[in-house]
Amino acid sequence: MDAAARRASGGWRSGWWLRTLTCFLAFAAAACGRTAPPPPPPPPVAVAHPLVQAVVEWDEYTARLAAVSAVEVRPRVSGYLQSVHFVDGAIVAAGDLLFVIDPRPYEAVLNRARADLALAEARLDLARKDLVRAEFLVKSRAISQEEVDTRAATVRQAEAAVGGARAAVDAAALDVEFTHVTAPIGGRASRHLVTEGNLVVGGGTSNATLLTSIVSIDPIWAYFEIDEQAYLRYARLNLAGERPSSREVQYPVQVALADEPDFPHAGAMDFIDNQFDPETGTMQGRAVLPNPDQLFSPGQFVRLRLAGSGRHDAVLIPDEAVGTDQAQRFVWVVDGENRVHYRAVELGPLYEGKRIVRSGLTAADRLVVSGLQRVRPNIVVAPMEEALTAATDAAPPPSPLPSATPAS
Repeated sequence: MDAAARRASGGWRSGWWLRTLTCFLAFAAAACGRTAPPPPPPPPVAVAHPLVQAVVEWDEYTARLAAVSAVEVRPRVSGYLQSVHFVDGAIVAAGDLLFVIDPRPYEAVLNRARADLALAEARLDLARKDLVRAEFLVKSRAISQEEVDTRAATVRQAEAAVGGARAAVDAAALDVEFTHVTAPIGGRASRHLVTEGNLVVGGGTSNATLLTSIVSIDPIWAYFEIDEQAYLRYARLNLAGERPSSREVQYPVQVALADEPDFPHAGAMDFIDNQFDPETGTMQGRAVLPNPDQLFSPGQFVRLRLAGSGRHDAVLIPDEAVGTDQAQRFVWVVDGENRVHYRAVELGPLYEGKRIVRSGLTAADRLVVSGLQRVRPNIVVAPMEEALTAATDAAPPPSPLPSATPAS
């Protein structure tokens, strides 16, 4: 490249750098003149003061329903089943005829026993007449006193024979009566397990043939298990006079079925066991429930709640306002400068849709109840005041029932 070309190339490069520097200075001047963007506004959140309300805390358990009376119907005599007199699954009353076992063999035995009784009575009548004659003849010394004593002993033997014959008649009559199997209790019957023409075995042992079963349906029992912590809490409340013991009064309970969100069914405590089960560490409790509409059935599982405290003032908040930090439960509170703070709380059970707070909050605190996803520690928020609605106490107070009787 000659000198002229090199001078032209150097001039072009110096001009390019000059133009680039000019553009950079122009952009820098424009940037310096631009103002910083304004900070974002405080996020809006809904805040409310916790409720303070007189409540009764309810402890919830899983309970199993059981019939108050349940009977396995077995025959007392053996024989061939002659007929079935109930519809499978029907409601039967005590004394209703269920089965008939062929009674003819037992009727024959009864007739023979009656004949034996008649023979024994005839012999007794003859023995008594012989004794009367002997007592008359002994006065004239026509017979000896020994003969009188012998005839008196014959009378006593005949009387004993009559008693045995009458007992045999009664036993045979019972066997005939037992051929008609009746319902020992009222309730709902199961299906018949033996059909007509089959041989059934009777007797008072477990080898007797099972014909069907009957369970009572109204009222019904609900069994549940109480752990040691709950038992101690109830015992201490009873000692403090805040909650009567379920052993002393029929305490109210509420029950919900599997498809019911609420607890619409009412009952009362009926029994508390006398010791803990060493295998499970629990004590069994029992409640009795009316069942006029037959909605409950033995063997069902239900949710049962029992008043676990006396009536006392408690702090209530929406359950949605509670956050979880590993094992710690917390809420967000807003101070007087609208700054958010983390607050750890100790919670109790739900009460009519609201959560009981045992410690960490007071009625004077402002609690974030909505917009929690926009909250961070120590940020300033735009609070919108809301008022929490009071929880509706649909449950009776945990006090002795007016007509309560000591629990068994």
